[in-house]
Amino acid sequence: MVILRKRIAGLGTSTLSRFVLRARRAVPLRDPVNVLVTSSTELRVLNRRFRGADKPTDVLSFPSPPADRDKMKNVAGEVAISADIARKNATRLGHSVADEVKILVLHGILHLAGYDHEHDNGEMARKEISLRQQLRLEAGLIERTRPRDHHARKRKPA
Repeated sequence: MVILRKRIAGLGTSTLSRFVLRARRAVPLRDPVNVLVTSSTELRVLNRRFRGADKPTDVLSFPSPPADRDKMKNVAGEVAISADIARKNATRLGHSVADEVKILVLHGILHLAGYDHEHDNGEMARKEISLRQQLRLEAGLIERTRPRDHHARKRKPA
């Protein structure tokens, strides 16, 4: 199920639902995923409640515990996305907000599939890069938040 509480140009419920299905199959993740695209205010509330971080974030993933999957009709979990942050990221990175939402959905689905970029020695990053290319998406979330390589120019202090 996809719920769009914030409008995204070029991205309706049916288009995003089809993308979620393509991403699930590519990961692969067998069970359905619910996606909520909402405001930064709501993401902040969710982030504070479930992660203890009192700030908005771009994407949150909530895997369904295996014991609850029977009750929830085999739902893998939920992904919540801030349309506000997606809009800012898209503007900064020069691609559409629709593509940014898809990048965030893919990132969330990878988390639901058990990937964890904070502890997996780059496994999720490699998978996200591969899937992003397969799904014809711009730079992935992990890819653009990695520290710059040591060959990058360093600014001299003013």
